[in-house]
Amino acid sequence: MQTVKIVVTGPFSSGKTQFVQTISEIDVVDTERSITRAEEQIKEQTTVAMDFGRITVDEELVLYLFGTPGQRRFDFMWEVLSEGMLGFVVLLDSVRPETFREARDILATFRSYASVPYIVAANKQDLEDAWSPEDLRIALRIPESVKMVPCIATDRESVKHTLLELLYLVLEMMEDEP
Repeated sequence: MQTVKIVVTGPFSSGKTQFVQTISEIDVVDTERSITRAEEQIKEQTTVAMDFGRITVDEELVLYLFGTPGQRRFDFMWEVLSEGMLGFVVLLDSVRPETFREARDILATFRSYASVPYIVAANKQDLEDAWSPEDLRIALRIPESVKMVPCIATDRESVKHTLLELLYLVLEMMEDEP
């Protein structure tokens, strides 16, 4: 059986924990803690180390999902979690343009950790004021060569589609290796 480590990263409150919880076949191991900073009170809890979930694709392949903390004060965990990853998802909050620059910085940081396949997922596409993936591509200056997918982290089929898109890239890379 092959195991593949996938990292789910993105800005604070982009939906990483929900993404992992929606698809994991096991109870997610999380490190959620109550938010104490007033400027972060858009939700009650935040990830301080990681979220861990697992999904069995078939009898040959299991994905280990590692969700990163989104706040810069916990970014020391990013490099730790990126070790051994075969691909990553950058999850964007499509309704919060104030997070787009941070998302672009996180993408650059993870690209510096490892030369592995990645995709950008435009989360919260079910909300009325969500930016379209095409507009997000322009705003974040993401090249056409990078796969960008719409996503709803609370919808299992949407999360599954997002992971499959990344998995196709990972498998393609593995096939190309000598």
